Amino acid sequence: MNIIIRPTTERDVALLPAIERAAGQRFGDYPELAWLADADAIPAECHHGYVEKGLSWVALAHGHPVAFILAEVHPSSLFIVELSVHLDWQGKGIGRQLIARVAEQARTLGLASLTLTTFRDVPWNAPFYARLGFEEVTALAPELRRKREEEAEHGLAYGSRCAMHLPLS
Repeated sequence: MNIIIRPTTERDVALLPAIERAAGQRFGDYPELAWLADADAIPAECHHGYVEKGLSWVALAHGHPVAFILAEVHPSSLFIVELSVHLDWQGKGIGRQLIARVAEQARTLGLASLTLTTFRDVPWNAPFYARLGFEEVTALAPELRRKREEEAEHGLAYGSRCAMHLPLS
């Protein structure tokens, strides 16, 4: 399978919410998180902002976007805002490839690590990232503390989530 990772273009933006919604369908298997399967996707106007900043990448299969990753620059890390792989394309290594691309960008920017927040006990969340070398962070930098607080305000149980980082060398 030939997957191409490239920066997201303005033309891609209209396709990204459908990818995110399809990816979210997996949450339907978890009764306490099933509401996420019907949650709103990131609006197109937000995606445009990531594209303009050069912090959005898509994975193409057969020339069509099947996954994307969004990032934001923090003082010493590149924070992964969202990683969505269409349900039909999960389990094929596409998420790993997108994370590798973001790690490459972080190194280019001179940043020391990748960071993210995720569900602690969902198999394709924290356990997936741990297999890639991410470690849970308990002493949170101010920007990660803010992210965790925002998540709680949006209905995500604080204890179900964790912050993780991947040191880049």
